[in-house]
Amino acid sequence: MNIHEYQAKALLKKYGAPVAAGVAIMSANDAEAAAKSLPGPVYVVKSQIHAGGRGKGKFKELGPDAKGGVRVVKSIEDVVANAREMLGNTLVTKQTGPAGKQVNRLYIEDGADIAKELYLSILVDRSVGRPAFVVSTEGGMDIEAVAEHTPEKIINVAIDPEAGITDADVAKLSAGLKLEGAAAEDAKKLFPILYKAFTEKDMSLLEINPLVILGNGHLRVLDAKVSFDGNAEFRHPELADLRDLTEEDDKEIEASKYDLAYIALDGDIGCMVNGAGLAMATMDIIKLYGSEPANFLDVGGGATTEKVTAAFKIITSDPNVKGILVNIFGGIMRCDVIAEGVVAAVKEVGLKVPLVVRLEGTNVDLGKKIINESGLNVIAADDLDDAAQKIVKAVKGA
Repeated sequence: MNIHEYQAKALLKKYGAPVAAGVAIMSANDAEAAAKSLPGPVYVVKSQIHAGGRGKGKFKELGPDAKGGVRVVKSIEDVVANAREMLGNTLVTKQTGPAGKQVNRLYIEDGADIAKELYLSILVDRSVGRPAFVVSTEGGMDIEAVAEHTPEKIINVAIDPEAGITDADVAKLSAGLKLEGAAAEDAKKLFPILYKAFTEKDMSLLEINPLVILGNGHLRVLDAKVSFDGNAEFRHPELADLRDLTEEDDKEIEASKYDLAYIALDGDIGCMVNGAGLAMATMDIIKLYGSEPANFLDVGGGATTEKVTAAFKIITSDPNVKGILVNIFGGIMRCDVIAEGVVAAVKEVGLKVPLVVRLEGTNVDLGKKIINESGLNVIAADDLDDAAQKIVKAVKGA
């Protein structure tokens, strides 16, 4: 689960992290009061969407010369004017894709006297099986370019989960960021605070870009991005209210009701697969033969007919889907259950696009019998390679 910047900052502030004063608004009518509650005289008007690159983003409705999704202004009147211009419009960034995201919330924040921008994040480094800090002296909007062209400027410090973050870890991070004086002293408090928040709240990502050194030499969290591990949500009911459904794809929301692992993509071939590894392989081979997957969908090992039916309905609800590939290798998951779900779904919602089904494994003969006797117009496939070629051909032929 992702949350907005202002929510992430509020959470980190409770742990003691230094953040600027700010007010979240959902109506331009509240912009003036929000600005007046801040020290000023510099204010930052920040679009709140679940995507990075907001500063360099462009609003669809405002033309190529309009300012981006993060704007620094020097009067309350300009706060109000920018709020009216930004709210309700669609911001397109590198991470939103061409469709963009509608800006429904703004964060009006007190300005900062920035001397230096740094980068800091905490994530789970699966190569060592530990949480790790990732830091760089090159913070700001071009961190992706730093990672691509000068990776030596990015430093990883893995943390022993039993020992927690130690003084030696803090020293490594401070040295990597070239912190001195007040900033180095602040780091001794801030880095353990961030690690505590990351572990206690079961975050999968905590990114601060930028972490800034102010003109007075102290550190401040200027931006914050937080993602929580969905598998740990049951431990944190207090976080449920932070979820913003308007930032999520309707199909993904529906999938979550049935405990389906579903991610919407931009292609035209819908996929229903069991097992994350097989799903990734299915997506890859679709791309290999010249098309693009419309989704990642793992129905899991214990799917019921109801669950499979729901998955099929979610796939067909995507108007971009021009064909569907069902690829099931029955281990725990039984092929007959998948077949029953597909038949039930097609009878309920109809089938207007080509459907290729590849079944193998537990109860495969029964599954094929159910499909064959259903009267559906289904293209059978012998293996994954055959299935991918057939669905790509069917879609391109259509």
